[in-house]
Amino acid sequence: MFNLRTHPFAVDAFFDHSLVLTYALPVATLQPVIPDCLALDSWNEKWGFVAAAFVSTRHLRPAGFPAWMGRNFILAGYRIFVRYTDVRGRRLRGLYIIRSVTNKRIMSFAGNLFTHYHYKTADLKMSGPAGRILVSSKKERIHIEADCSSEAILPAGSVFDTWQQARRFAGPLPFTFSVDEKNNQAVIIEGVRESWTPQPINIVQEQVGWLQQKGFAEKKLASAFLVSHIPYHWKKGRTEPLSLTKKSPA
Repeated sequence: MFNLRTHPFAVDAFFDHSLVLTYALPVATLQPVIPDCLALDSWNEKWGFVAAAFVSTRHLRPAGFPAWMGRNFILAGYRIFVRYTDVRGRRLRGLYIIRSVTNKRIMSFAGNLFTHYHYKTADLKMSGPAGRILVSSKKERIHIEADCSSEAILPAGSVFDTWQQARRFAGPLPFTFSVDEKNNQAVIIEGVRESWTPQPINIVQEQVGWLQQKGFAEKKLASAFLVSHIPYHWKKGRTEPLSLTKKSPA
């Protein structure tokens, strides 16, 4: 039986801004959250990472359609950095999405129809006044203020010593993974981008209510990066049976 929730067609979009806050949590906290076929992409075998990504998106549409037919929306996505070993034995780095939020109901509907990304609709706002990026939602208890105008320093208490170390966990990664439990298969989506050079950014204020609600109270803000004005492309998803996979080492 044909399953729509496998990202069944390629997609194009344009990102005005993509702000990614990466939080470190103990491996023991994150390990139970991911499916058995995935392994945490860890740092020093101690820390796993959740990225909260906030994206101002334009012209999202099936690949090959003209840009004017696309949708504009704001997206918040919560992703865990993971590794996966596919049926050919390749070790892939990627993201496992645990929640998605958008300000457009049609995007939430389509997202839940075609993916396993757990979309919700909320009063999400994102703006970029001179030298600042602001993200807010009363419903989701999100309030973020990022400063683009000054030299960035790593957040206090970061598990990283340098921005070069932090860049490894800035995203996006080449692959996104989800699990179709009903059909016992893994879904693998590959993203393609050009000129993706994340810039370190200072976070002046940050409140991400859902991470607290999820039980991630011990999270540490490890880094924040911003990219602006870039095209993005997702390939059609591919699937493979979970029975042939095994958990990857971290």
